[in-house]
Amino acid sequence: MDSLDAIFKPKSVAIVGASRDPKAIGHQCLQNLIKSGYQGKIYPVNPKADEVAGLKCYHSIMEVPDEVDIALIVVPAKYVPAVTEECGKKGVKGLVIIASGFSEVGREDLEREVVEIARKYGMRILGPNVVGIMNNPLKMNASFAPYLPYPGKAALISQSGALLIAMDARTWIDKVGISHMISIGNMADLNFGDLIEYFNGDEDTKVISLYIEGVKDGRKFLNSAKNSKKPIVALKAGVSKRGAAAAASHTGSLAGSTKIYEAAFKQGHIVQAENLNALFDETMALALQPPMRGDNLLIITNGGGVGVLATDAAEKYGVPIKDAPDDLKLLMFRHMPEFGNPKNPVDLTGMADREQYEGSIRDALKHEWVHGLVVLYCETSFTDPQNIAEGIYKAYKDSGVNKPIAVSFVGGERSVKAGQWLIEHGIPYYSSPHAAVRAMSALRIYGRYLEKASKEFVPYKVNKKKVEAILGKARACGKSVLTEPEAKEVFAAYGLPVPKGKLAKNEDDAVKIARSIGYPVVMKIVSPQIIHKSDAGGVKVNIKSDDEARKAFREIMENAERYDPHAEIMGVYVQEMAPWGTETIIGSVNDPQFGPTVMFGLGGIFVEILKDVTFRIAPFSKDEALDMVKEIRGYGILKGARGEKPRDIEAIADAVSRLSQLVWDFRNEIKEVDANPVIVYEKGLSVVDARIILKTEKVTKVTPKPLDKCG
Repeated sequence: MDSLDAIFKPKSVAIVGASRDPKAIGHQCLQNLIKSGYQGKIYPVNPKADEVAGLKCYHSIMEVPDEVDIALIVVPAKYVPAVTEECGKKGVKGLVIIASGFSEVGREDLEREVVEIARKYGMRILGPNVVGIMNNPLKMNASFAPYLPYPGKAALISQSGALLIAMDARTWIDKVGISHMISIGNMADLNFGDLIEYFNGDEDTKVISLYIEGVKDGRKFLNSAKNSKKPIVALKAGVSKRGAAAAASHTGSLAGSTKIYEAAFKQGHIVQAENLNALFDETMALALQPPMRGDNLLIITNGGGVGVLATDAAEKYGVPIKDAPDDLKLLMFRHMPEFGNPKNPVDLTGMADREQYEGSIRDALKHEWVHGLVVLYCETSFTDPQNIAEGIYKAYKDSGVNKPIAVSFVGGERSVKAGQWLIEHGIPYYSSPHAAVRAMSALRIYGRYLEKASKEFVPYKVNKKKVEAILGKARACGKSVLTEPEAKEVFAAYGLPVPKGKLAKNEDDAVKIARSIGYPVVMKIVSPQIIHKSDAGGVKVNIKSDDEARKAFREIMENAERYDPHAEIMGVYVQEMAPWGTETIIGSVNDPQFGPTVMFGLGGIFVEILKDVTFRIAPFSKDEALDMVKEIRGYGILKGARGEKPRDIEAIADAVSRLSQLVWDFRNEIKEVDANPVIVYEKGLSVVDARIILKTEKVTKVTPKPLDKCG
């Protein structure tokens, strides 16, 4: 991504639209660039001015005598195409289009025109509709934000310009160190994936921090994040129910924006922040501290109350407190009075001074059981917070270990100043125990990502041609939903176990098929229009004889005709009745940004009520599928709860991974998949019911063939 150096490390900047009006954005951008201390060349461009802010002004960018790396474009949207053309002819390498009035207000056509012109000349675009770029290493404020952020090692990229300006100011309050602040805007050209790739190679950046409303190229975003050698923390906005996609399957109705982005963050090894405070807190921790390489978190405190609050937070954020080993307790007891508590949390008591903090921290960090340390301090009348802070810092340095530490001081102005001193010396400080533990949790999440060897997906040997034939016939017949027999054929072609079954056209067929399978059997209506068969009275179970089979066939057909008199009835599917087991669901929905995704959860009729499901973006390995299985709240049921024997979790993972290959291979044709229930046994599983919904654009232009050729 060296080609982006011209944008993010420019030696010269032109401001096209530099204004003499102090209130104009074009004037503010120019003044900010000058005041920030930028040492490169600055070229104001304004056809009506000869001088702006004490600098020679050029009437056109073509008049600039030297090379121009980037141009900040601050003119009304309607003039941007012409300015882009001039910049291209001039040889400008990159554009930062601050101007608004493009796709965000419905002018996608204008935005496309600008991109096409830029591509013609090989220029890259940041924006449009951006605040600009703030670059601390270059002392370059090429934006209309008032000043550069607090200096540090985090690149913060925001889709919201107004929020970026607010965060700029807040960095100085919270002392969150920033290398670059970048407004990404409409992402007409450069997107999150591009910037992750670039800052992964930037020597001034240790952590990449993102505020995301939506991504345009989900696959590139995911791949860039996966390949990043630096931690990434992201806050995803817009996760309400209004963001969930309307869909015809259980999977689709459960696959809202939140679930899909959570999957992308897990697969991309991204730490997900729950809110703006968390984004700042976790960015600081990841920039200043090493990852936490184990699950054992120790808390040292001088107050029982804050220790309890921290313990609660640890449980909430996935780093639950464990009892410390006896030898560590003995070490801790050396640094407290007799009425202290050496357990975890370690309560040094309110009498703790610098010496006791320093000694307990040093011993704790050196102990092999401890993987991370949270230090809490409640301000007291006989201790100086600054003295305590210096003791914490000395103990951390003296320990000589590469373990993370986070600190919370609860108190007044003296505590805040002492905490900020700690930040300046590389130790993250927070005003609440909750925030300190949450930051440590982020370090543990990233540590787990590093510990887990990410295995690449290796395709299974499958019968892809058979699936192509089934889908081809469905398209030729104008179908948007495969019948259950067709869906099960597709599943079987990809190695997912399905029960024996066959379509019956009449009562005699039903009896003949049932005998060949062996009683008991299940019988189900087959109709493209009747998706939810149970609602239509189209399912009969535990059929044990020929007479019951005939009766069930008649009743199913009558119920279906009453339910939808216009439905195309293809017959009744007769299948072997699967024995009792644990009901699960696997499915897929084709997401607009990320493409095919796969869901797993506990199944049956309660799936949409309990919503105990998890997602991944296809395709993925069996190892990734195993992680999915372990994530659901009902995992304990699968492991064997209340005396039940464990279910075949390996078989589940294999089926889920195979489905991920199926939906990836046919991503241009399959819209949604539901397999519910998938009954799991002590050994193996069976896909009892299956539904595959096709993308409608593949079938709407096809004239249906006669029914006898499509049945």
